Amino acid sequence: MKKIVIFDMDGTLINSAQDITISINYVRNQLYTLPPLDKSYIIEAINAHDRNLAELFYQTVHYEEGAKVLFEEHYHEQCIQNVYSYNEIVETLECLQSRGCNMSVATNAPSTFAHRMLNYVGIAPFFSSIIGADNVKFPKPHPQMIELLLEHHGYNPMEDSAWMIGDNSKDMMAGSEASINTIFAAWGFTNTGLGERVAFSPLEIVQFIFEE
Repeated sequence: MKKIVIFDMDGTLINSAQDITISINYVRNQLYTLPPLDKSYIIEAINAHDRNLAELFYQTVHYEEGAKVLFEEHYHEQCIQNVYSYNEIVETLECLQSRGCNMSVATNAPSTFAHRMLNYVGIAPFFSSIIGADNVKFPKPHPQMIELLLEHHGYNPMEDSAWMIGDNSKDMMAGSEASINTIFAAWGFTNTGLGERVAFSPLEIVQFIFEE
């Protein structure tokens, strides 16, 4: 029986809040001459289930192509300036790997940034697949990412167990829609959320996965 563990990235594996904030504020200043936003506001907006980030960040109804291009150009360099993996993440991944778990990442960030940041903090080798929003037609909360990763791992729902670990409602919905277990990561960008289980530290997920 396989145990398959799928992680969200931002706010679950790594803390990227400072760099995201710097790049968003860079675009605000360069294109829109808007004052900077607080990091807490930006992270709360990103984690909100229903929102228009173009309006919240740039006061536009839709993302303008220039804003998208400028953000990605800036964030490519910025994304590894302050990022770090959360406390206990490395130990948790080592533990899961040593006990035979198959691990992957499903993030709504572009895959280029995901590979760059996870390699920078040194945890990319733990994952057999890293899927970003550009690799699918429908990002989370749609289950497409999760279903692709389950297929990648040869998941058999009659024999295997699978978990989605994430720090917001979109992660939990994607996992539920794919009919796998969900664990809310309360150590990340927010400490309140709904999942079948709530883990307040990364090592807690090991207990949940192996308590059967």
